Amino acid sequence: MKVIILAGGYGTRLGEESEIRPKPMVEIGGKPVLWHIMKIYSQYGFNEFVILLGYKGYVIKEYFLNYFIHQSDITVDIRTGSVEAHNNLCEPWKVTLLDTGLDTLTGGRIKRAQKFIGDEPFLMTYGDGVADINIKKVVDFHKKHGKAMTMTSAQPEGRFGALTITPDYKVIKFSEKPKGDGDNWVNAGFFVCEPKVFDYILKGDATVFEQEPLQNLARDGEIFTYKHNGFWMPMDTPRDKKILQTLWDSNKAPWRIW
Repeated sequence: MKVIILAGGYGTRLGEESEIRPKPMVEIGGKPVLWHIMKIYSQYGFNEFVILLGYKGYVIKEYFLNYFIHQSDITVDIRTGSVEAHNNLCEPWKVTLLDTGLDTLTGGRIKRAQKFIGDEPFLMTYGDGVADINIKKVVDFHKKHGKAMTMTSAQPEGRFGALTITPDYKVIKFSEKPKGDGDNWVNAGFFVCEPKVFDYILKGDATVFEQEPLQNLARDGEIFTYKHNGFWMPMDTPRDKKILQTLWDSNKAPWRIW
């Protein structure tokens, strides 16, 4: 299966970080978060990627164009311009970099990838979220239910402490940033899709995938969810980046499964 990665948004909530690079290229531990996501998939044998570019897409193109050289020791013959690589440490990735337009919305970007996917199931995710998710188990779950899509779901960590209050306003319990309650499951952004998903994207570049396409797939009973109870975190804000960087620096990054 090929892996589609949405990497074209503006990432405005990251502030200065996204002024000089697209959000998927913001670094954690000296590597773009996009690289971390690809390593997760690669760990389970999925090494073909279709990356959907938009805002500052040239930065991502240049990264992969130079990746082989940056991952190798090299000898350069200055007279001839020839380059000899040694001890290459590249992953076995095949990467298609697809310019999907600056202002194209998520559904439109996905639709533009259809000709590179063909009539085969595919994996898909956003270019900003990491998780210690077992991709193979998600794929196996998808094959069992036989519908158009598996959407992973997770329970995000709370951002505020929670109070348990009696009817007379006495605080009897305080929980520091608890995880969501049993019903608080959100889209965690790791999908397995059948090709028929493309048929639900009807308005071209103006389609927001998370609106009509997903709503109509759910209406038709075509979405099942794989509940992921482990670590999951999107990198939406500078605060999120700081948390992920701290986890990486302390060798406690749960998504580092390679």
